[in-house]
Amino acid sequence: MGENDIGNLVYLVLLLCAVGFWFLQSNRNNLGKMAQHAVLWGLIFMGVIAVIGLWEDIRSTVKPTQAVFADEGRIEVPRGPDGHYRMTLTLNGAPIQFIVDTGASDLVLSQADARRAGFEPDDLPFHGRAMTANGEVRTAPVFIDEIALDGIVDRNVAARINGGELNQSLLGMSYLQRYEQITITGNKLILTR
Repeated sequence: MGENDIGNLVYLVLLLCAVGFWFLQSNRNNLGKMAQHAVLWGLIFMGVIAVIGLWEDIRSTVKPTQAVFADEGRIEVPRGPDGHYRMTLTLNGAPIQFIVDTGASDLVLSQADARRAGFEPDDLPFHGRAMTANGEVRTAPVFIDEIALDGIVDRNVAARINGGELNQSLLGMSYLQRYEQITITGNKLILTR
């Protein structure tokens, strides 16, 4: 600690003492109420510190993430608060989050996710058609060079890029059929190779 640091520390301590003395003097008639407020603020401060310290545990409970057991060929995906199963896969080196959709025939990319995976939707022919809950949309067929999920790698996977509005990409059966077993147990989706 240098001389400037010691001088700054002494100044801050003196300033804190002066403010504290002024505060006590101006509230000397309400010391009991002031003590209650000080305890309340102390508890709030300790609560904030506890939340910061436990944030990773809280986040994993509120927004659970997938667990990959590559040596066993198993993926466990917890159900989200909205009832959907979400997985994050790496497509051509880019992480993309999907909603697992066993009702979708294909792996379907939104245009934004397609761009992240290295495709340019404006340059693709949207000659395919798909029926969705919102009606018919045009699709462009593509092949994804590499899909990786923590040690589980698939190559040359067929997919479609949605020509309409799609908020989140769908992980459909063209990818899911690569697994021997798809099980839903409790609040988990388990994919086994």
